[in-house]
Amino acid sequence: MNELLGKLNAAVEYIKGRIDAKPDIGMVLGSGLGVLASQVTDPVTIDYSDIPMFPVSTVKGHAGQLVFGKLGGKKVLVMKGRFHYYEGYGMDMASFGIRVMKLLGIDDVIITNAAGGVNESFVQGCLMVITDHIGFFGPSSLRGANIEEFGPRFPDMTEIYDKKHRELAMECSRKLNIPVEQGVYCFARGPQYETPAEIRAMRTLGADAVGMSTVPEAVAARHAGMRVLGISCITNMAAGMSGEPLSHEEVVETSQRVRDEFLGYIKDIVSSMEV
Repeated sequence: MNELLGKLNAAVEYIKGRIDAKPDIGMVLGSGLGVLASQVTDPVTIDYSDIPMFPVSTVKGHAGQLVFGKLGGKKVLVMKGRFHYYEGYGMDMASFGIRVMKLLGIDDVIITNAAGGVNESFVQGCLMVITDHIGFFGPSSLRGANIEEFGPRFPDMTEIYDKKHRELAMECSRKLNIPVEQGVYCFARGPQYETPAEIRAMRTLGADAVGMSTVPEAVAARHAGMRVLGISCITNMAAGMSGEPLSHEEVVETSQRVRDEFLGYIKDIVSSMEV
């Protein structure tokens, strides 16, 4: 058996022993957005550190817990905190949680993040539905021996972010009268923030937002045949755009400021999803 698959199966067996049903939707919550997990009813909370082979979160704003329960009439499995390449994890670990979700029978996943705005028309605190991404600034989460149980060696990435989920997300934004942008997310390895020159280059390439997560998870999810909805919270404008230095504290502060709007939006999407 593939070594990674063995680790995944060990984690899955433990989680199956703690939850009493198959989740309908998986969710990954970015920096400062973990408050959504508090909206889950009848929760079963599992610390990452208790799950065999599961990585642990080391970043402020990432609690490091799996929360299983109900949200918007659906059974959800929420990752309250994720794993990043810049923490020292390989891409196989950065996408570990997504593959665990797939082995638990989840086919639909909502991946959220806190991102820097690259598009000059964006404003701090807005939300963005991800239409596509630029991810060639780091290694692939599919690097290494292919796990055939998930998908083919050379998977198609034409539509990583599911069109129907994106259309639903925009419908929900109009219904709730929440202004939501659409755009391309660019992956950066971190942990340093990008330079103004790097931001100008990303804008030239077509990026609307930049962050240090999501792409490894989305690629792994698409490889496994999962339907992905990606949503960014634009917590700051990227380097060189505001004239102010960047900080993680600003990221968390902005996430908390828009949390009520974010919570209502995600809950409406979940309740409207057909899974």
